[in-house]
Amino acid sequence: MSINVAIDGPSASGKSTIAKLLAKKMGYVHIDTGAMYRCVAYLAIKSEIDLSDEPRLSQMAESMDIRLTSDGKVFLNQENVTEKIREEEFSLGASKVSVYAGVRKALVARQQRMAQDKGFIVDGRDIGTVVLPDAEVKIFQTASVESRARRRFNENLNKGVKSDFELLKKEIELRDFQDTNRKESPLKKAEDAIEIDTSDLTVEQVVQKIVEIIEKRSECYD
Repeated sequence: MSINVAIDGPSASGKSTIAKLLAKKMGYVHIDTGAMYRCVAYLAIKSEIDLSDEPRLSQMAESMDIRLTSDGKVFLNQENVTEKIREEEFSLGASKVSVYAGVRKALVARQQRMAQDKGFIVDGRDIGTVVLPDAEVKIFQTASVESRARRRFNENLNKGVKSDFELLKKEIELRDFQDTNRKESPLKKAEDAIEIDTSDLTVEQVVQKIVEIIEKRSECYD
């Protein structure tokens, strides 16, 4: 029997990478909720909408068209923004727009509709606490600021994007502060979540740990 898996954790902890690999390995569908908030920030910035204008941002979040494909692509109003929304400007913007109740309400409703049939790997910052509080498996994925900055730095290098390691560390620390201190659905570990520190683990080791957890939990629902 298929179940839902919620993966929460701070920025750059590798949630999306792990979730994508898990979905492929388990035959599940991945829902990248962070990409959806980045889409809001991307469209707002491109449309020159002030990121402090909650009413306009909330209205935009309700009306915009976001499509996540099974091969990991993100389409915003028919535009492929898969790579564009990963830029730091939009990552930080996502943290800013995610504090608004109207934006969160619109996107959470979309996410819940997507996952209602089970068989989904959903990652974000409030999946186990707000979006899918009844998920059969909840993972809280953490990592040190140093290791997260190093991962982001290496990702940028591989993409040919110039990057400043120390600046990345500061941006991640700022993102952590914003995410854990926001009024609406702050980042926190669900009481029944299993915490995994990925600082010194390879991607393959993390995936295997979670696969074992999923398989064990799935047996309870057979």
